[in-house]
Amino acid sequence: MYKFIITNILALQSKQVPATGIGLFRLFYGLVTLQEIFFLLYFNHLIFDPIPYIDVEFPMIPFFLCLWGIVAGFIIVGYRYQFAVICNYIFWIVFVNFTTMQRDFDGGFDSFMTGAGFFLLFMPGSRAFSIDNLRYKLSTPFRHYKSYPKPTVSSLAYFLPVLICLGFLYFDSAVHKLFAEHWRNGLGSWLPSTQPYYVSAIDMSFLLNNELLQKTIGYTVLVFQFTFLFFFSNRRFRSAYLLVGLALHLGITLSLNIYPFGMGMLIFYTLLVPFSWWRAMGNLLTAKRPSLTVFFDKQCPLCNRTVLILNHFDIFNCIDFKSAQDNAGHYPVMATISPETLLTDLYALDSANRIYSGVNTYIQIFLKMRYLYLLGIILSLPGIHFLAAKKYRAIADSRIRIPCSSECLISPKQQDNTLYHQIFECFAARKPKAFSRKLAKILIAIFILQLNSTIHYGLIYRLDTAAKNSPLSSTIAEASNALIMVSLTFLGITPHALYLHDHFAGYDRILAITYTDQNGNERWLPFVNPQGRLLAPNWGRVHSMWANIAVTPTINNTRLQKFIMKVTAFWGQKMGLNLNNTVFNIKLKRINAPTYWVYDLLHQNFSAPWVTIGTIKWTDNRISYALPDDINSL
Repeated sequence: MYKFIITNILALQSKQVPATGIGLFRLFYGLVTLQEIFFLLYFNHLIFDPIPYIDVEFPMIPFFLCLWGIVAGFIIVGYRYQFAVICNYIFWIVFVNFTTMQRDFDGGFDSFMTGAGFFLLFMPGSRAFSIDNLRYKLSTPFRHYKSYPKPTVSSLAYFLPVLICLGFLYFDSAVHKLFAEHWRNGLGSWLPSTQPYYVSAIDMSFLLNNELLQKTIGYTVLVFQFTFLFFFSNRRFRSAYLLVGLALHLGITLSLNIYPFGMGMLIFYTLLVPFSWWRAMGNLLTAKRPSLTVFFDKQCPLCNRTVLILNHFDIFNCIDFKSAQDNAGHYPVMATISPETLLTDLYALDSANRIYSGVNTYIQIFLKMRYLYLLGIILSLPGIHFLAAKKYRAIADSRIRIPCSSECLISPKQQDNTLYHQIFECFAARKPKAFSRKLAKILIAIFILQLNSTIHYGLIYRLDTAAKNSPLSSTIAEASNALIMVSLTFLGITPHALYLHDHFAGYDRILAITYTDQNGNERWLPFVNPQGRLLAPNWGRVHSMWANIAVTPTINNTRLQKFIMKVTAFWGQKMGLNLNNTVFNIKLKRINAPTYWVYDLLHQNFSAPWVTIGTIKWTDNRISYALPDDINSL
């Protein structure tokens, strides 16, 4: 087995593939992280304050979230890549493990975002769609933009994150699902989609009311998760796993209100797209021939750098850049313009032989680039055009021309300080066998950590055996828990027992909060609506707080009161209510969460009646509860 792993590592390491998928993975990971930071900023007081807006314990949280947002922006554009991914990894660990996010506001996807952040430390994420790649080109301004080879990376950079972050996760999740009756009945995807707390605003009843379809989806998910680990790398099956996985997580994103989980999983599928698909997509989206030709002074460093920047962002290849001079120093391309005039501006020629110069050239470039069309329109507006032309003239007239010798065409050695370059290119190139042995040992260690989590929580925890209570078993369990704590914190390895029978068994009541306004009318807090749905933006980790911790099959009054306090204080302030003059009503609705299929269950749960079971009042920033002693008996 050990030799088999080493052989495959050597084979994958030696295979060079395009960096397209890695670049997109980095970009989408940054976008998902950034949207979560915006979410945390919006719900800052609800999540981090002991009493929202009243007892603010962490006033510096927004500042650090903004710093994290800047880091996420760097990841999106690929700027200072290694620095950015290290900072991002630290931010995920600190916020998830040292704030209330860890216990009360688990986002459901924090673990694999941490795991993905760990792998990004060692991935060549700056090789495609990045500012870092542009910065390298700008260091050699006299080198023609077409002379740069397309970046390639080792196929290990694609294989390892998918193997561990998806393959191990799916297999662990499938083991847990075997112990859930509704999953064994093929209703694993159906049941959460019929519960008001869990559904999005999109009504999926037309799909949920088809029993055969739902059971087909349920069993397909089971087979998919059990087999993904073993067959995803097979070229014949990769497309099938890609399409099923995309459908699965797109369905989660659209139908359930845990959209960050769905989006976080979807980003991994950029690493699973066959390279032929990227090439076909590129051929489909890029222009067959340039719609604009731009002429520049090849002896002007500023002009050359400008061309490199514009070409870097011309992702659809709509612009062709040509030197105004030929190799002999003549100007044959645009003979109607004198050399003195030609060298004072950036000139362009479109497909209709219309000539543009100066700011008008930039306007045409933006228009022809397609996705910058709006910027071109804005730049052409009278006042903005005048100011831009004035600024352009000042820069163009002050530029310096430098005759280019043969030395300036030599590209300096790229200074790549990323961990990927140092480990997977430098060390692996010098000592391939030593590299493969060390990496094999690391993979085996990660596999053991995952196996520990799967066996501990997926099997032993769920099997009722007498040996569980023996002194030896207790010692082993403590050691196992210690390992799980380490693997969860730094690698995101955790049990993936999501929405199983121990979650829904007995989940037959849900709660909502209303308030009485100054006119004596009862109004719903913008939290849970009359159907029982959690309203946007109370999704993701706020949904987890209410639906998975506050309201459970066995409701704990202490936890429930804590989160009622947080929700009423937060939304009361957001809505401008005077807490001391507002009475909040706690309402209860009976719902059904069976392990067998029921026609139109979603609408049945939506239409169930509410009853008021208690009230909440605030007095001098102190809350008092008038609730039943045992809500579970209602």
